[in-house]
Amino acid sequence: MPRPPTTQQFVLDELRRAILSRQLAPNQPIRQDSVAHELGVSRVPLREALKTLEAEGQVVYRPHRGYTVAELSLADLLEVYRLRELLETEAALVSATKAGEADSAAVRAELRAVVEAAANDDLVEMIAANRRFHFAILEPADMPWLMRMVRTLWDTTDAYRAVYYNAPDNRSRVLEEHEAIVRAFEARDGAELAELLRRHREHAVAALRATLDETANG
Repeated sequence: MPRPPTTQQFVLDELRRAILSRQLAPNQPIRQDSVAHELGVSRVPLREALKTLEAEGQVVYRPHRGYTVAELSLADLLEVYRLRELLETEAALVSATKAGEADSAAVRAELRAVVEAAANDDLVEMIAANRRFHFAILEPADMPWLMRMVRTLWDTTDAYRAVYYNAPDNRSRVLEEHEAIVRAFEARDGAELAELLRRHREHAVAALRATLDETANG
């Protein structure tokens, strides 16, 4: 039986969900008293959760002003996705050589979860299912240190995914690309898998670049 989350983990999950859903928008101050009251917790676990989010780059702390939600930065996005390309390409190549039938079943299950969330127009669940899908692809590589770094990079860019999935055209493209990725995974074709994942990231970056440029110029 899984352990219940700690209070700090509960607060961290709720804050991430609020940032993902844009309930907490970029540059918005985080009022600790009101957030603690809303979640029914003291300020101690809230402060610890905010420190974690600050380390991930999702919130910014300024003396005498407190925490605000981090502003989306194109430069940060490009750097993180470049690092993801380096790490995830290696993981994909190795994963394709080690994966078994149980791994394929897990990937298919997460693909169905993404499709279902998209059909229900559930943005938060689609983002969560998408993350599980990608990690189900990579984790058979059995490279725990690499995957720790990949998780950190994903954590820092959750807000970007919320922006990306907000567009219906992007959601449709994701579903099509995921199906092709699964076929390459099931064929154990590491080179094709790595290339499809590269294009998948490239399309996301291009769409986000356009959105962020439009926001900056608007």
